[in-house]
Amino acid sequence: MTNDIETADARPISELVRESLDALSSGERKVGRAILANYPIAGLGTVAELAERASVSPPTVVRFVSRLGFTGYPAFQKRLVREVHERLGSPLEQYGRDDLLSSDGDLPRAARIFSASIAATIGELPQSEFERTVALLADGRHRVRLIGGRFSHLLAEYLGAHLMLLRPDVQVVDPDEFDRLTAVADTRKGDVLVVFDYRRYDPEVVLFARRVAQAGAEIVLFTDRWLSPAADLAATVLPANVEAPSPFDSLVPAMAVVETVVAGVTDRLGETGRQRVEAMEALRARHPADGTA
Repeated sequence: MTNDIETADARPISELVRESLDALSSGERKVGRAILANYPIAGLGTVAELAERASVSPPTVVRFVSRLGFTGYPAFQKRLVREVHERLGSPLEQYGRDDLLSSDGDLPRAARIFSASIAATIGELPQSEFERTVALLADGRHRVRLIGGRFSHLLAEYLGAHLMLLRPDVQVVDPDEFDRLTAVADTRKGDVLVVFDYRRYDPEVVLFARRVAQAGAEIVLFTDRWLSPAADLAATVLPANVEAPSPFDSLVPAMAVVETVVAGVTDRLGETGRQRVEAMEALRARHPADGTA
């Protein structure tokens, strides 16, 4: 017998809702927006409670979940509860996973998991979101800032370093509170903030993104497939798988997304980017690290 939670598209519900909005009726769109506005809490109540939140009738809610591919509201909620469990899972809960107990050896297991995860991540990237991200980051009219969490700050620094080579007005925001407050105060309309936030999501990073968005910046979010709460603020969202051959989530697929974005920005800037890299290399040659001329 087929499990109810597997009868719909296996992607996160938030992603299904976002991609379905244009095809829904006006009432169904209200339900979708109500869920996204308070995700995932809004979907964990009763049909009547969600209907009241969205200002629609209960049958509209039932039609909405059916349009997403679920057999009914209980199946929709089962999937949502599973997502909540997965996105809040700690490394301790990852110990004992079946794939971690595989007997094929560390290297073959890593090759299998990473290869599949990277292929799935790149293959499932929304084309329009990717192109919009590249366009924003390549446009010199936008100042670009980048920020990440405890581990994902490494990705912010990596992408920032490449963007600095290719274009001006790029800054990686330090985790220091004063630097973040200064960055919020200096934000102006038209700025772009690149946010890296993966599960177990960093509330300080999300708060910073919210403040910068309120100041007029556009948010580009790199996150996992369950989506950081910052997704509600984002102009574009680039999700990545986090599966790893250990109990700890991996940033390897996320790095592949970053590398793909770097390639896209490089292609888009073309000769302008090449000339900047050439100028940077010339400066480096004239002023080596030891300070000699």
